[in-house]
Amino acid sequence: MEKKDLKAMKKLILPLLVLMACKPPASADFSHGTWIDLSYTYDDQTIYWPTDTQGFVKDTVSEGMTEKGYYYSAYDFCSAEHGGTHLDAPVHFAEGKHSVEQIPVDQLVGTAIVIDVSEKALKDRDYQVTQEDFIAWEAHNEMIPDGVILLIRTGYGQYWPDRKQYLGTDKMGPEAIPELHFPGLHPDGATWLSTERNIKAVGLDTPSIDYGQSTMFESHQILFKNNIPAFENVANLDQLHKVGSWVFALPMKIGGGSGAPVRIIGWVPHI
Repeated sequence: MEKKDLKAMKKLILPLLVLMACKPPASADFSHGTWIDLSYTYDDQTIYWPTDTQGFVKDTVSEGMTEKGYYYSAYDFCSAEHGGTHLDAPVHFAEGKHSVEQIPVDQLVGTAIVIDVSEKALKDRDYQVTQEDFIAWEAHNEMIPDGVILLIRTGYGQYWPDRKQYLGTDKMGPEAIPELHFPGLHPDGATWLSTERNIKAVGLDTPSIDYGQSTMFESHQILFKNNIPAFENVANLDQLHKVGSWVFALPMKIGGGSGAPVRIIGWVPHI
C-alpha cells in the first residue's frame, strides 16, 4: 500500500474510532467508571418554586439514647412534589398521561447525552434552548440516538443554593413569579424533540423546563402530552460526558403523583 493511500485510510478510520470510543458499550461494565451524584440534598436550603413557601420541613420524632442503652433516631418530613432535584410526571400538564408510578422504569434509566448551552445561557438569563441548538450539537457529535435521556446544561447549577442567582429573585410567594429569570427549553425545541427524535426523558439544571418568564409552560405541555417526563434542578451536569454516560433517575413512587423527589445518579465510563 502506498503512503498516500495509508494516509487517506487513516483520515477515514480515525474519526470512526473516536466516535466509537465516545459511545457506550452495548452492555456496560459498571466496574470501570465513576459514579456521579446528580441530586441536591433536601434540607433547609432546598430551592422550591416561590409559591411553595413551606419548603422542606424535617421534624424530630426521636433522637438519642434509649432506656435500653442503644441509639435511635427517627424523623418526619414534609415536602411539595416539585422542589429540589425532582421529577415532573407527564400528568403534571397533560390530563390522562402518566403519573409518577405509571412511568415505566426503563424510561428513567439509560444512556444520556449532555447538550451544553452554558456559554449562551450565562450571558442571557432568559435564554431558551431551540431546535437549532440540538441540530448544531448533532453537527459536531452525532444524531441524537433513539432512547436516550437528554440533559441540558445551562451552567446555572453553579448558583445553587443561592435563590437570587439561581431563580433571578429571592422573593417568595406570588409576587416573585414575574421576577423569575432563568433559562429553559423553547417550545420549538420541545416540539422538535417530541416529533423528530425519540428520547426517553429530558432534564436540566434549572428550576423548570420552561424558562423563568414563561406564563403558559408550553414546553411542559408539549413534552408531557407525549409522555416524556422531565427532571428539574439536576446537579453536577458538568461532570458527565457529552455522550456515553448513563443516568439512573428513580423518584419516590407516589401513587397518582404529578411529581416527586428523585435521586439521580450518573455513571461516566473510563475511556
